[in-house]
Amino acid sequence: TTTVYVTHDQTEAMTLGDRVAVMRSGVLQQVGTPAELYARPKNLFVAGFIGSPAMNFMPGTVADGKVKLPFGEVELSSELQKQLGEGGGGRDVIVGARPESFEDAALVGDHKSKGHTFKATIDLVESMGSELYAYFKIEGGEGVQSKELEELAADSGAAEVPGSGTNQVVARLDPASKVERGKEAELWLDTRALHFFDPQGGDRLGGGADDAEEGSRSGSDEKSGGLLRRRRSKSDSGE
Repeated sequence: TTTVYVTHDQTEAMTLGDRVAVMRSGVLQQVGTPAELYARPKNLFVAGFIGSPAMNFMPGTVADGKVKLPFGEVELSSELQKQLGEGGGGRDVIVGARPESFEDAALVGDHKSKGHTFKATIDLVESMGSELYAYFKIEGGEGVQSKELEELAADSGAAEVPGSGTNQVVARLDPASKVERGKEAELWLDTRALHFFDPQGGDRLGGGADDAEEGSRSGSDEKSGGLLRRRRSKSDSGE
C-alpha cells in the first residue's frame, strides 16, 4: 500500500519513510531516501533540518587549495577545488559539519591524519549515556548570517541550529571522552565529511568530501577504540 504521511517531526519522517520530501513554505526543497537527505542535503534548509543535534554551520573561505575555518585551515582535494571554483582570489562559503563528525582527539587513533585537530574551551558537556554532547565557541564573533538558517532557528529555537547567528558548535563525542566543562580540550574534525554551501541563496556547492562514504556510515556504525564507526541511538537511527 502506498501511503503519504505528513509530519513536522524529522525523526518520524526519517524512520518511517522510504522516500522523504522536505518542504519549506509550501515549496518542495528535496526528495530522496533518508540516507540521501542526510549525506547530500540540497541546500542549507535541508541540511539544518535533517539531523539531531542539527548540523553546525560556520563561515569559511576557500583559497589556495584550502578552506579556512574559524579553528584552522583544511586541505581540499583537487576535485573539490574545481567544484567549489575558488576563482583565484578566494571564495566565501558556509561550511557545515555534523556533530558526529567531531571526536575527542585522544580517541581517534590511526585515523587522526584524515582530519583536522584543534583546541577549544568546552562551555558545556551533556552526558547522554551512550554519547557526550560538548558545546564550544568558535573564533570570529557571530556565526553564519543566512535567511534560511534564521527561519530554521525561528521555527525550532536557535539552539537547534548551531552556527545560525551564533558562534556555538556542538560536538557529539564518544562517552569515553574526558572533556570537561570550562577546560581546554583537543578535538578532531573529520574533514572528509564537510559540506559546503553558497552564502547567496544557500545551495549546496560541489560534491562534498567523501559523500559516498559518509552516506554509508551515517546509519549504524560506531566510533570507538580508534575506529571511526558511527553510532546511533534508536531515536536517531533514521538520520
